[in-house]
Amino acid sequence: MKAVVMAGGEGTRLRPLTLHLPKPLLPVADQPIMEHVLRLLKRHGLTDTVVTVQYLSALVRDRFGDGGQLGMSLSYAEEEHPLGTAGSVKNAEEQLAGEPFVVISGDALTDIDLTALIGFHRQRGALVTVCLSRVPDPREFGITILGADGRVERFLEKPAWGQVFSDTVNTGIYVMEPEVLDYVDADVPVDWSGDVFPRLLAEGRPVYGYVAEGYWEDVGTHAAYVQAQADVLTGRVAAELDAVEAAPGVWVAKTAQVDMDAVLEGPLYVGEHARIEAGARVGGHTVVGAHTVVDRGAWLERAVVHPHAYVGPGAQVRGGVVGANSTLEPCARVGEGAVLGAGCLLREESSVADGALVYPGKTVEARAHVDQCLIWAPRATASLFGPRGVSGRVATELTLDLVVRLTSAYAGILPCGADVAVARDHSPGAQLIAPVVISALRAAGVDVRDLGQVPVPLARGRAAAGDGGVVVTTTPGVPDSVDIALLDGQGLDLPQSVQRKIDRAVALREFRRAPADRPGRLETVPAAWEAYADRLLAATDSGAEPGRRLKVVVDAAGGSTALVLPAVLGRLGVEALTVNGGLDPQRRTETADERAAALHRLGFLVSRARAAFGVRFDATGERLSLVDERGRVVDGDRALLLMLHLVTAEAGGGRVALPTTGSRAAEQVASRHTARVLWTATAPDALARAVGEAGVVFAGDGEGSFILPRLSPYPDAVAAFVELSRLLARTAGTLSELVARLPRTFVRRRELPADWQDKGRIMRAVAEAVGDRAVDTVDGIRVVESDSRWVLVLPDSSAPSVHLWAEGPDPASVDRLLDEWSAVVGRPAVA
Repeated sequence: MKAVVMAGGEGTRLRPLTLHLPKPLLPVADQPIMEHVLRLLKRHGLTDTVVTVQYLSALVRDRFGDGGQLGMSLSYAEEEHPLGTAGSVKNAEEQLAGEPFVVISGDALTDIDLTALIGFHRQRGALVTVCLSRVPDPREFGITILGADGRVERFLEKPAWGQVFSDTVNTGIYVMEPEVLDYVDADVPVDWSGDVFPRLLAEGRPVYGYVAEGYWEDVGTHAAYVQAQADVLTGRVAAELDAVEAAPGVWVAKTAQVDMDAVLEGPLYVGEHARIEAGARVGGHTVVGAHTVVDRGAWLERAVVHPHAYVGPGAQVRGGVVGANSTLEPCARVGEGAVLGAGCLLREESSVADGALVYPGKTVEARAHVDQCLIWAPRATASLFGPRGVSGRVATELTLDLVVRLTSAYAGILPCGADVAVARDHSPGAQLIAPVVISALRAAGVDVRDLGQVPVPLARGRAAAGDGGVVVTTTPGVPDSVDIALLDGQGLDLPQSVQRKIDRAVALREFRRAPADRPGRLETVPAAWEAYADRLLAATDSGAEPGRRLKVVVDAAGGSTALVLPAVLGRLGVEALTVNGGLDPQRRTETADERAAALHRLGFLVSRARAAFGVRFDATGERLSLVDERGRVVDGDRALLLMLHLVTAEAGGGRVALPTTGSRAAEQVASRHTARVLWTATAPDALARAVGEAGVVFAGDGEGSFILPRLSPYPDAVAAFVELSRLLARTAGTLSELVARLPRTFVRRRELPADWQDKGRIMRAVAEAVGDRAVDTVDGIRVVESDSRWVLVLPDSSAPSVHLWAEGPDPASVDRLLDEWSAVVGRPAVA
C-alpha cells in the first residue's frame, strides 16, 4: 500500500514562524514535523510515498529529496494553486498507480497505529476509512458521529459550540481505495469532508470511522506547538530522537557541546552542534536547536529555540519560541507564549512581553519593550466574539488599543473605500469607544457615516445601505461594559466564518493602513426619524378599525427609542401615555431586578389608566416587554406565542422562524393558521438570516425580540409595537383574554459549569445517552422523550458552561427531565 503525505499547507495560525517556512518543516524536538510523519510511515511499512506540495514547495523538496536518507522512496505532486484536501490527492493519482493508499497530514504530530487502521479498513471492506481521535475542544476540526457498526453517519466541519455533538474528530488520516478518486474532479479545489464524503454518505457507500487510541495533535497554534515539544520529550508520543540520553530525560545530540558547569534539568533536547556554555541553565521541556549557542548565565525554561540562534549572557526565554537565526543580546527577555520569527534581533536588555508576536527580521532596540495587551486571552476562548459581539469593561478589558486592532481587522475584510455606518447609544463608554472606531476605520481607508445616537434597528438599516456597520452599546446589566457589534452588508452580525478571520487578523496584527494623506472620508448623517416613521406606518396600513382606538402606556425607559417615538405615536392612531421619554445617561442599562421593578410600575400605570396594554422598550430599541390591561406582565414565551398567533392569523399561513430553544407549543399555535415553524440555531444572526428565506412572515426569540419582515428585517421593538397595536385594534377581546387562549408552556433553563476542555466529552456523553429517542442537532443536541417532553443540551459559545432547556406539561416533569440530563452532563447547576 502506498501513502500520500499532505505537505502543501501554509500554517497561517502559526505565523510568524511559517512566513518563510512551511508548517511541515517546523521543528519538533529539532526534527521537522513531516520527518516524524515519514518515520511513522516507515515503521508501518509504508515506504513508497507521494508528497503533495504547494506553499514553499522547494523547501520541502530540498529537505527530504528522494527520501533515501530515511530509507524511503519519495515522489512529489506539485499544485500550481491550492486544490483542497481531496484535489491535491487527485493531483497525485498517476503516481498512486491504482493502488489503495493511506492519506496523512505532513504537519500533524502522531503515533497512531497505522497497521491497525489498515487492518480495520480491510476487515470492513471499506471504500474509505476515516481515522478519528478524541479531543477536548473539537471546534477547529471536523466532528464525526458513527453508527453501531462503525459506519460514518454524519460529518460537520469546524462547528460552533452549539453544533458540537461529539468530541470525536477527523484527524485527516484516511485509508482509501483508488476508485474514491472517481468522485474528485481534477484541477479544481475539492475537500474530502466538505465535498466528497457527503456525496459518498448520500449514495450509501461504505465509509467507516476508526477511533484510534494513539497520540494525535494538529499543532495548529503556538501553544499547541510548544506543547508538542513537551509531549515528545516526556514520551507522550512515540518519536525517534537522534540523540543520546545523557541523563534521565536529557537528550543530547552526539555533536553537541555542553559545559560541565551548565545546569540541565530534563526533559530537554540539545541538537546537533549546539553549545551550552558554563553557567547557562536549561530547564524542563526545552528544545535547543542545532548550531544554537546558549551563552553564560542564560536561562531557558519551557523554551523552543530554533537552529542557528544565539541566546546571549543573562538572556531569558520562558515559555516562548525563538525563530531560526535570531539573536538575543545580553539580558534580553522573551515572555510566556511570545514568539519571535526567524532572524530577529533583541538588543541588550530589551524585552518581549507575554503573548507578543515579533515578525521575521525585526530589531528591538536596547532596553525597548514590545508590549501586547491580550485582554481577551484570559476569557478561555479562541474568539473575541460572544453572543453580543465583542464585549468588555471599558479601559480594562476593552482597551483603546484592542478596539483599534479589532476595528482595523474588521476594515481588512472590507474593500478599500468601503462605506461603513457607525452608531452608538448615549452611555459614556460608547461615547469614548465610538470615536476610536471611526478613527481606526478611516486609518484603514474606509469611509465612515457617523450616525451618532440611534436605536440599533435604524443603525442596522443604515449599515445595509452601505458595506457594513459598527454599533457600540452598553452591555445589559453591566453599566461600565460595552458591546461592539460588527455588521455585514446586510446589517446583520458577522457570520462565524468571518469572525474567525477577524480573530486571526487581531492575533497576527495583520492590518491594512491607508496613506496618511488619503484617509477614509467622514460624514455626519442626521437621524431621519420622520422617514423611519413614514416607512413603518405606511407598511402597517395604520388606521385602526372604528371603536378600537386603543389607550396604551409606553415606557421608553430613558433609552434611544425615546428619540423615534414622537414621530410614531402621534400618527399611530392610539392614545398614548408616555413615561421615561427623555434620554437618561444614568439609566443606560438595568439589572434583572431593576427591570422587574420597572415592569411592576408600568403595570400599575396601565391598570390605573385603564389602558389596553403597556409596553416597555429596552435601551437599544431591539426588545420590548408587555403588560396586559390588568397590569400583569406577559412573560417572554407567552408574548412570543401571542405575536405568532396574531401575525399568522392575518397572513393566513406562512413560515415562522424560532430558535430551537423555544416552546414546541408554537407549532400548535402556527398550525391553527396553516403556518409552519422553521427552527433555527441560537447564534445572534440566525433568526435574521432565516427571515431572508422565502415565505417567512415572523420571527422571535421568546425574550422580547421580534422580527416582522414586511416592516423590518431586524429585531425592531418599535416596529413590533406598531404592528401589535394595529393587530389588537382589529381583534376582538382584551390582551389578557387572548393570552389566556394560548396553550400553556413550561420551558425551563439550567446552566451547568463545564471546563472548555470538557465540552466535547460532555456532548459525546449526551449523544451516547440518547439511545432510541428522537433527536435533532439544529443547535446542540435536542432529545425528545416518548411522552413528547424534550431537553436541549447546548454548550455556551463564550463561557465555560453548558445550558439545558427542557419543556413538559408541568413544572415538576420539566425539573425531573433537567435532573436526569444534568446527571448525564455530570455537573452541578450554576448558582
